[in-house]
Amino acid sequence: MRHVPGLNVRSVALGGAVAAIASVLRWRYLRWGASDHEVAMSLPGDEIVPHADLAATRAVTIHASADEVWPWIAQLGQGRGGFYSYDFLENLMGCDIHSADRIVAEWQHVDVGDAVNFYPGGGPSVAIVQPGRALVLRGGIPIGAMPPPYTFSWAFVLQDAPHAQTRLVVRERYGYLRRWAVLLVEPVEVVSFVMSRRMLHGIKQRAERATFRVARAQPKQTTRRERQ
Repeated sequence: MRHVPGLNVRSVALGGAVAAIASVLRWRYLRWGASDHEVAMSLPGDEIVPHADLAATRAVTIHASADEVWPWIAQLGQGRGGFYSYDFLENLMGCDIHSADRIVAEWQHVDVGDAVNFYPGGGPSVAIVQPGRALVLRGGIPIGAMPPPYTFSWAFVLQDAPHAQTRLVVRERYGYLRRWAVLLVEPVEVVSFVMSRRMLHGIKQRAERATFRVARAQPKQTTRRERQ
């Protein structure tokens, strides 16, 4: 093969540019919507995977109180309220997800040890429940008969924000049990970003819509000048 002058230099430069872009994109999708403070802060459930090999923290501001957002978190799961994301994509994989557009009373009770399925018969379990504040799930998905090659936690945390708003902070943590687990988790986390971003918007839209309906249904208070 004839040597092309400068080809190796250009190849190295191109490879370096691609790697730099990939690094920036990875940094962005692992912390979409989250502030530096939220990324660094400790959240309930961090102790489940104390030395995470990969952690993603994402967040959204919701114009509703934590008590108004919590019911949508409490009913997460297949066979329950769904995940408020791209149902059609999840159902292409046979997950049978149907995201609810209303709060269902019988789905509001959640206890430690309860299953929150990703698909019929499979999913993580509840590790921590702090009603109105935090729901933490734990446990990975087996690969056939093989147990998950990683430990996993998934936290949903509600924090009060100014002007009667709420920050919903969602964190995933993975601890690798096999060297090759990174080859599985890294591509999955790209998909997780797409689905999680949609989920955060889905929860936000539902909670804000419900809050708006309640506010609109309340009788308007008139001032003394208006009564005169």
